[in-house]
Parts: sequence; C-alpha cells; structure tokens
Amino acid sequence: MTNDKAQSLGGGFLRSELCKRGQMTNIKSPIIRLENIFKVYGSGETEVKALNNVNLAIDEGEYCSIMGPSGSGKSTAMNIIGCLDRPTSGSYYLDNVDVAQMNDKALAHIRNIKLGFVFQQFHLLTQLTALENVMLPMAYAGINAQERRDRATEALIKVGLEKRLNNKPTQLSGGQQQRVAIARAIVNRPVVLLADEPTGALDSRTTQEVLDIFSELNASGITVVMVTHEPEVARQTARIVWFRDGEVIHSHLTPADLNQMAMS
Repeated sequence: MTNDKAQSLGGGFLRSELCKRGQMTNIKSPIIRLENIFKVYGSGETEVKALNNVNLAIDEGEYCSIMGPSGSGKSTAMNIIGCLDRPTSGSYYLDNVDVAQMNDKALAHIRNIKLGFVFQQFHLLTQLTALENVMLPMAYAGINAQERRDRATEALIKVGLEKRLNNKPTQLSGGQQQRVAIARAIVNRPVVLLADEPTGALDSRTTQEVLDIFSELNASGITVVMVTHEPEVARQTARIVWFRDGEVIHSHLTPADLNQMAMS
C-alpha cells in the first residue's frame, strides 16, 4: 500500500495496517479521552453544571453514538470533543495530546487537521458548486489548488456524487447535500469524524443511505462519533454512550441493550 492510499483512507487506517504487519503493538488505544471533565456555566445561584465529572474513552476505529434526553450534557460533551468549547476543569486528550486548555488559534488548528464535522444543517455555500464547497477547508490548510481539486473529487466519489461535482446546493436533494457535507468533513483526512444529529433533517431512506456512508468510512479506519436522539440510528453503531444530568450513565451500551431499555 502506498502512503497516499493509506492517507486517503484516514490516519486510523494506516495505523491498523501497521498493526497487522507487527510494526505496532497496541492494536487499539483511545483516540478520545475525557478525564474528570466539568463544564460549569454561571456562578452562585445561577450556576449550571452541564458536565459533572465526565470520564469517557473512545478507541481508535470505534463507531460510537452518544444519546440522552434534552439537557443531559451530550451536546456540551460533543462541543468539547470537537474542540469548539473548553471544559471548566479536567483533561481532554485527542490523539494523545491534551487540548483542554489550548488557546483559540491552537484549537482551530487541531480542528482543521484532526477533526471532521457533519451537522444536521448542511452549512453549504449556495453560490459554490459541490466540488468548490468540498475544496474550501483545504484552502485553510495551505494545500495547492490542483491537490484540492483532486482530493475533493475523490471525497465526492466516495460518497457517491461523482456525477454531481458541478451542481450547486439548490440543485441537490437534502440527502445529496448531506453527502457533500460528509465529503467536506473527510477531505482533510481527519482521525475522527464527529456527527451532530446528522440525519435529523432527512427521511428514513436517505437516513439509511447516510448511515451506510458512515459505516463505510468507519470500516476504512476513521473513528466516528455521532450524537443522535433517534434510537433506530444509534442501533446501527457498535457502541452507545448514555448521558443524563451531565454524567455518563452508561458508557458501553450495545444495540441489544438499547432494545431492552425500550421494552422496559
């Protein structure tokens, strides 16, 4: 396997290949590690403890969903995992680097090289084509124009949009727009793909198509972490983390466990 091919499938894939060849001894290690994380808003009588001593580890290559009722802390945790917010206290190790108290510039750099984001809203620029939307993040990474075009094309092919490169968002269905958003999220070859309610605006058929893409990306070595309120979506991930009142109540639920909870 060439280095370019390994990189195109994500950093996790390369590490898994090295493990198979005996060049690395630890097959799995946490790519995400939250240790004693607190997030507090306000003070005194108005203090709200959004996260209360959260400890959570997600291994490289996992496909994990985060669930919980409204106000449970799952979105706050996702913002910290995504380096969009900092904890009040505690340590957050992303790919073995403590990023918890990095400054804004350092966090922006980490987001750009380590993380890919997919949201419920697609956040595509309507005046740009699908290809141009996917190329955009690479401009901030200092990648030359030809490589930007090549990598964006490759990412759009991966999500099944090879015939829609020059379409603008208004010429695409909701499912196709979400595929463009996924391609944009993976084009910088992140070690972790974070998805926040990525199927919330999609119908059931399109939801399944998007989840199939996530499964394929995960099979290629990318760690996928998804926040969802939909049990039928969470059941398609290998592991489910359950938040309540700012705490991790269950850290290793399986789809079968979720079925049992629904029946109880």
